[in-house]
Amino acid sequence: MHGFYNLIITINLSEISFKIEKIPDDILKRYLGGKGLATWLLYERNPEGVDPLSSENHLIFATGSVTGGTTWGASRYGVFTKSPLTGLYAESYSGGRVPEAVSATGFDAIIIKGKANGLKIIEVTPAGVLFHDAENLKGKDTFETEVYIKKRCLGRKKKNWKKGSVVIGPAGENGVAFSIIKNDGWRCAGRAGTGTVLGSKNIKGIIFSGDKKREVYDPKGLLELSKDLAKEAKDNPVANAYKSMGTSQMVKTMNNAGAFPTKYWSKGKAAHWEKISSDALHKRCEVKPHACAKCYLSCGRMTKILKGRHKGLVIEGPEYETIFAFGGLCMISSIEEIAYLNNICDSLGMDTITAGNLCAFAMKAYETGKSGFKITFGDADKTAELLKHISKKEGVGEILAKGIKKAAKEWNMVDDAVHVKGMEPAGYDPRVLKGMALSYATSDRGACHLRSTFYKPELAGMIDPDQIDGKAEMFIDFEDRLTIFDTFILCRFFRDLYPWELLETLITASTGLDGSKENLTDIAKNISDKVRSFNLREGMTESDEKLPNIFYRKLEDSGKVLDPDYFNELFENYKKIRGW
Repeated sequence: MHGFYNLIITINLSEISFKIEKIPDDILKRYLGGKGLATWLLYERNPEGVDPLSSENHLIFATGSVTGGTTWGASRYGVFTKSPLTGLYAESYSGGRVPEAVSATGFDAIIIKGKANGLKIIEVTPAGVLFHDAENLKGKDTFETEVYIKKRCLGRKKKNWKKGSVVIGPAGENGVAFSIIKNDGWRCAGRAGTGTVLGSKNIKGIIFSGDKKREVYDPKGLLELSKDLAKEAKDNPVANAYKSMGTSQMVKTMNNAGAFPTKYWSKGKAAHWEKISSDALHKRCEVKPHACAKCYLSCGRMTKILKGRHKGLVIEGPEYETIFAFGGLCMISSIEEIAYLNNICDSLGMDTITAGNLCAFAMKAYETGKSGFKITFGDADKTAELLKHISKKEGVGEILAKGIKKAAKEWNMVDDAVHVKGMEPAGYDPRVLKGMALSYATSDRGACHLRSTFYKPELAGMIDPDQIDGKAEMFIDFEDRLTIFDTFILCRFFRDLYPWELLETLITASTGLDGSKENLTDIAKNISDKVRSFNLREGMTESDEKLPNIFYRKLEDSGKVLDPDYFNELFENYKKIRGW
């Protein structure tokens, strides 16, 4: 079918073998690519009830019908598996330039199962898979590993081939439940522990290379769409804001709204917010915009610290979510120290949202006498020390490396732990932005802000945070559109630039399929229903979709609170519309 290779490859690490198969058009018509195809494959092929760290748990890389082409915002790949953090569905996405190399291998999905005998790097090409010993990389951080692969492996392929690699760090090797898959230096498939699953299979890195290109239905139509978007971007305030300030601009926005989670979810404002804001980042550091392939937003911040003990450190970031996690929840009041903690997580291979939440949880545990590990709010040095303990699973780090649910039981702090399905929320407090309560409760992978990005309409005044009528309907419209985003796969920051009308054009021009909103919402429903079926099969219960108790307690500074009756009505409206 147009837009797809109609091919998948399954790599069996235990047998050191691979198998190439055709995917029939009827599956692609029903689920499309990216998240749709990967979800169907995960449901059909993963053994029911499998341990996430078992050799039989499948890990799937997928791209969409516009990856590697001319479409803006489409340089993304997705990773799908059963999460070692939650025990349920896991999806994580990353950008950069590697997604084009993943697509150039000529496969719509790359499935990895089994476990290698010793640490390995695998190399995926249009012809199949090569297996390389990687014992010399054992314990190496993500930066060292990427440099090694680029020097020793990527240069030997044909010059006209797309080439790239993904890697894990020591945390992934050691089984830390929220480790990441990293590429292009600082781009990460961060949430839900995809790097942990790759580490459990003894894979240190994957090389993707090839020269395959998708045959789309209407290449001229796609090109014209991209030209029109590029023209619009010149005067688009969203595009200009991302390029000038990146995601760190959200610190001021969220703090002004009183929804910036602070001191482990006890407050909605940080008194020190100006020290960790986008202005602080851009004034105190040397910052340059940095973009993925096929992107004019350039939201990335290539940051060089100019003064102090971390002078000379260069990272891409910190992003808003990292600033919220360490600057808000942990009360670290220096943008340079947050950048330093960001770099520790990146090098060791750990998700910064979960890591920051857990460090703040440890601070609360010490403050309330539940843990003997001395760490107080605002202590950057102790936070750095704790992150290293977690990556090695030593001392208190062994408790936190298992994730928030297990740590909360260990410290008898279940009522204080903030998570849904075992995954911690991002930096949007639902006691203020109440639609985010529904977002956290219903998200496929746990307390995720990205499946719906519903903070957007409430912040923008499209709907009142306290409103019930019509909210579930609007929420589902956002959710369905972004599910279709994940089949292409498109970057979330292009959400305002691809309304339904352009998605209709995009699907028809790339695949030739009916691009009507009705057809696309049917496909989105197929995917949502399949994910829910997967989670129910893997043991999800009603309690997994409940919100943490802390959201029903007042914020200490503003007194804002989430009314349980409000949430229950909103949730029931949502399920009724979904037919669940």
